[in-house]
Amino acid sequence: MSSVHTSAENVWRLLRGDTLVGTITVDDGDFPWLAGRFAAEPAFEGVRPWFEELLAVLAADDFDRFDAAYDPIAEALTLVSPTGPVGEFLLYIEGDEARFRC
Repeated sequence: MSSVHTSAENVWRLLRGDTLVGTITVDDGDFPWLAGRFAAEPAFEGVRPWFEELLAVLAADDFDRFDAAYDPIAEALTLVSPTGPVGEFLLYIEGDEARFRC
C-alpha cells in the first residue's frame, strides 16, 4: 500500500445520472491505476450485475466479450473525482474493493 491518507481529497463518487451508486476511498495507487475501498449505496444493486459480468469475462480470459460487458458501465455511469467528473475510465468493483484508471 502507498502512503495515501484518507481525506475528502481521496473520495471519488460513482453516479448513475444524479443518483449516487457508491464512493471509492482511494488508499493505493500504481500509476495509472488507483485502488480503494468501495462503499455501495442502495442504487448499486441495479448495476451490480454489470460488474459481476465484467469480472466473469476477465476470469474466463474472454477478451472478445470485454467491450460488450463493459459498455453498460461506460454508458450509464459517471466517475467523479474530488475535482469533478472524469472522461473515460476503466473501473472494476469486486466486493468492497475498486480499481480504476482514467
